Amino acid sequence: MKQTTAPAGAPLQTPSDLPALMGKRYRIERLLGVGGMGAVYRARDLVREQFGDPEPWVALKTLNDTFSRHPDANALLYSEFALTSRLHHRHIVRPHSFHVDAQSKRAFLTLELLAGPTLDQIMSSHPEGLPWSDLQPLALALLDALQHAHQRGVLHGDIKPTNVMLCESDVRLFDFGLGQGNEGLLSRLPRLSRRRLAAWTPRYAALELLDGGDLSPATDLYALACVLYELASGHHPFSRLTARQAMRMDQYRSLQKPAHLPAHCWPALRRALAFEPAQRTSSVSELRQVFGQPIRRWWPWPQWAAVSLPLGRTSQ
Repeated sequence: MKQTTAPAGAPLQTPSDLPALMGKRYRIERLLGVGGMGAVYRARDLVREQFGDPEPWVALKTLNDTFSRHPDANALLYSEFALTSRLHHRHIVRPHSFHVDAQSKRAFLTLELLAGPTLDQIMSSHPEGLPWSDLQPLALALLDALQHAHQRGVLHGDIKPTNVMLCESDVRLFDFGLGQGNEGLLSRLPRLSRRRLAAWTPRYAALELLDGGDLSPATDLYALACVLYELASGHHPFSRLTARQAMRMDQYRSLQKPAHLPAHCWPALRRALAFEPAQRTSSVSELRQVFGQPIRRWWPWPQWAAVSLPLGRTSQ
């Protein structure tokens, strides 16, 4: 199946003429968000409601008019559903079902309804970055989610703060609409052409993607490294420039460790931010390992601690 393209610089748009009742089951209540490819709505599942489910609401995602007119539109949205359905992780959004509405001929998928702030909202309230006590669990959740996706052969393709939500004291990575399968049968699913696609976010895109290269675990790693740096410092590592612009200005050389980031995490994170793929020698698993390490005390234990603590003994 051929790749789908979108004109560069296309404005965000909501789907027009959507039925109020999708698939004779999901009643749309309100718009939740708009992205480069489509829109997400809060919808009420009438079947759940009929059987007394106290929480019958779902998130309903459909493509915008530009994408929905393409002959492969339904297959492309199914690709997102197929990829996300392969993932079973507490920090990744859970999909429910895929449908094609008979009246409008529009494909749509339903997912768990998330409620909470996205990471960009958290960042805006912490302009100096998050303290390590808050940063570490967030970082580990995202690293665990991405590691699980890669192990299952799924590439996200658009990791950024607005695609991460904090809900009920938990973290969810969502929106695999620009993702693709990396191995096996998943690699045969329809893909979007990134050469002309305007739906993604250039400042989180690795240099090879900007040059027309393919998605890979290393491109996801670069995007997540940008997010982690931003969480720790309060600002994008390269002043919100694209990798190509930042490389021309030699900004990698002047990268400084964020104040809230422990020293032992910095070498691996800095390598993950390298522009050239050959120099991006970190991995998601290495970042997970260093971010999971406890902070080492550099000062000696006080004398009273050695006397008071029952070293070498365990409670029964």
